[in-house]
Amino acid sequence: QVQLVESGGGLVQPGGSLRLSCAASGSIFSNNNVGWYRQAPGKERELVAFISRDGGRGGGIIDDDAVKGRFTISRDDAKNTVYLRMNNLRPEDTAVYFCRMWYYMDYWGKGTLVTVSS
Repeated sequence: QVQLVESGGGLVQPGGSLRLSCAASGSIFSNNNVGWYRQAPGKERELVAFISRDGGRGGGIIDDDAVKGRFTISRDDAKNTVYLRMNNLRPEDTAVYFCRMWYYMDYWGKGTLVTVSS
């Protein structure tokens, strides 16, 4: 059974940093694309960024001016883990962050809440 488990969320003050992790089990991680999405209160889920199984990076909001330069996505296939490093966090980054792994099948984690507030 494939499972994705996110961790690293929490309450952080504006300007702070967090590193989210998503650990996968039950599937060959390196054969899949992996990515991060987020869903803010009252809004639709949106793509933050992804890394394809061949290492290519694809953008969502990570390329937008509001996020560019603050978020970095990476993957460690040896650890079956994808990361999202978030720096200089802003209140508008408050959301539930979800991990997704897909290629032949499509899997989602349950999400981790990030709250940016003073």
